[in-house]
Amino acid sequence: MSEQKTNPMIKTVLEFGPILAFFVAYLWLKDDIFTIGGRDYDGFIVVTAGFIPVFLLAMGALWALTGHLSKMQVVTAVLIVVFGGMSVWFNDPRFFKMKPTIIYLLFGGVLGFGLMRGTSYMQSLMDGVMPLTDEGWMILTKRICYFFLGLALLNEIVWRSMSEEIWVYFKTFGLTAAIFLFFMTQGALFRDYSTDQGEGEE
Repeated sequence: MSEQKTNPMIKTVLEFGPILAFFVAYLWLKDDIFTIGGRDYDGFIVVTAGFIPVFLLAMGALWALTGHLSKMQVVTAVLIVVFGGMSVWFNDPRFFKMKPTIIYLLFGGVLGFGLMRGTSYMQSLMDGVMPLTDEGWMILTKRICYFFLGLALLNEIVWRSMSEEIWVYFKTFGLTAAIFLFFMTQGALFRDYSTDQGEGEE
């Protein structure tokens, strides 16, 4: 099914709303302990348990509105269910904190595998979004691969060495800001390798 046009604001809310809801709920419940079925759960675990269905409902609504979910969104949803579910089941927040690491390692590894084969998987996913030459796609894919691997390492450092609250701030705002800034710094590449202006030189 081809992607349908939808209001960009609604799309943004569905993509980022669950993350902001997780952040707000965490700040509200982080110091509370909940006894469920004779077992004590802290606020982080309870918020994680609530985040999973909220995220899946948002992705379902996004698919219903646009008729499309990217492979990255589908994989992210699966990992949220798996690692979020493990955190709730084992009453251990470490699984959910590891999720960004696994996501970025997975995507970085897939892109790196494609590069070793001389292929840009980013190009096949986003060719209609950013008009770049084949060489431009290879350069961008290499940079994104290293960037994802760097984010995986950074997430490990933050959650293992800093407080839970700092990690929540980092996950909600730090990772999002890092991705935004990364693409902001790629302006020269988009200009030099745009197919609208012919082949560029590195």
